[in-house]
Amino acid sequence: MRRQLQTLFQRKFKVSLLFLLLLALLVHLAMDLALPTAHGSCGCDAKAPKASGVPSGNSVLAGPKKLSLRILQDFSGSNGSLEKGSQLQGARLQARDGKPGVRHQRGEGKAGQIEGSKLAALFEHPLYNIPMPEVTEKDKLFVVNPMEKFSLRSSGSDEWEDGLRHLPYLAQIPRRHQPLRAVPPPGPPDAHPPPGLGHAEDCQLGQTRDQETPIDFFYFSDFERHNAEIAAFHLDRILGFRRIPPVSGRLVNITREIRDITTDKKLAKTFFTSPAGNVCFYGECSYYCSTEHALCGKPDRLEGSMAALLPDKTLAKRRSWRSPWRRSYHKSKKAEWELNPNYCAQVRETPPYDRGHRLLDLIDMAVLDFLMGNMDRHHYETFEKFGNDTFLLHLDNGRGFGTHSRDEPSILAPLRQCCSIKKSTYLRLQLLATQPYRLSDLLREALATDPLAPILAEPHLRALDRRLGKVLVTVGRCLAGAARRDEVLVDDVGSWV
Repeated sequence: MRRQLQTLFQRKFKVSLLFLLLLALLVHLAMDLALPTAHGSCGCDAKAPKASGVPSGNSVLAGPKKLSLRILQDFSGSNGSLEKGSQLQGARLQARDGKPGVRHQRGEGKAGQIEGSKLAALFEHPLYNIPMPEVTEKDKLFVVNPMEKFSLRSSGSDEWEDGLRHLPYLAQIPRRHQPLRAVPPPGPPDAHPPPGLGHAEDCQLGQTRDQETPIDFFYFSDFERHNAEIAAFHLDRILGFRRIPPVSGRLVNITREIRDITTDKKLAKTFFTSPAGNVCFYGECSYYCSTEHALCGKPDRLEGSMAALLPDKTLAKRRSWRSPWRRSYHKSKKAEWELNPNYCAQVRETPPYDRGHRLLDLIDMAVLDFLMGNMDRHHYETFEKFGNDTFLLHLDNGRGFGTHSRDEPSILAPLRQCCSIKKSTYLRLQLLATQPYRLSDLLREALATDPLAPILAEPHLRALDRRLGKVLVTVGRCLAGAARRDEVLVDDVGSWV
């Protein structure tokens, strides 16, 4: 009897133990099913880097700063929970600014796709909303009395009215057909601003949208393209640089808007009618001003790019700087940087590149030029008032977007030789390499609003994505060879990321 009771007790104990184990297993399964939903809203999924395509060695991912993880998780194009986290983060930013948030589309096979404008979503991203210091009086370029300096009646000019009315919405100017200032610049009509109050640029297209610059052309013999000026402005803005004054396309009647109203006799003498019956002119300058290089309308209508007015140099002095990575502009000679792999070490010891962020700004400009294939960056300008604590003006971009089937790696020499780049620039480049914020899609959307659209042929847009990948590969090689990551990624954003 005792043996039977002992056997029965053992059986009941085993059954109870098995029941407890089964219960624990069910509890764990329930927790596993519930946790992804709970963690998804806080943006803590450890798989975010893999889903986003961001390199796994990124120090930002490994760092303890929580906002870095949230920003990089917003790069994801496939993780629904990360998408939800980035949406909540974006909603917080918009709520703070009093703007509605951008909604993201979720559904089968469409996770990470942005509903509505990708461009609007990009500019609402935390990387494009890094807080800026408060602007003080000393930070202003110039301060004048508007009644004394800008009175239209006293000046007898409508230039300031046009410039101030439409900035920064320059795209309104072509649609409203504001009259042009028919005064020639003191150099090539596509390169130098006219004297006086500002800069109004008019570049003719030397090739059709789908043509490429012939491979046998030297970079200094390339065409000047008005559509390149337009595309460069939008690309610069998408990259977060904002150093190109606003540019928009415009269809100009060169008879009514230039020839008939010009007061310059030398310019008027350069107008002629071509054998095809088209009205042409070539202006007066040191280069390319002849009947062989004339600008011709069809029959008198001509596409051009119009840039925003820059302040007159009497109000805001500018200085022109020769780029350290300037090309030789010779058919056979090479520049020093092309022969000396340690050239950047010399640049780092030379003012104004020996302190501040000037060298990093120059590397930003090299990234911009590589993406659009511009080999003609011989000089850049700055405003004198701010000394070395200034920013670069990315002017004269007409020789960009000439080729799409081949890339020019030498343009990236500043990045490759110095192996330094701003952390904010690198993070934005990573963002633009992801599916939701693909660079080609963003520029296509931005250019679609221009009056002369389409501005770029599709092969040029696709080339941007390929070149962006090469920039990230170059930075990756620098990171692989650096002793510390902060030697390559220079922190310019502080605790924000």
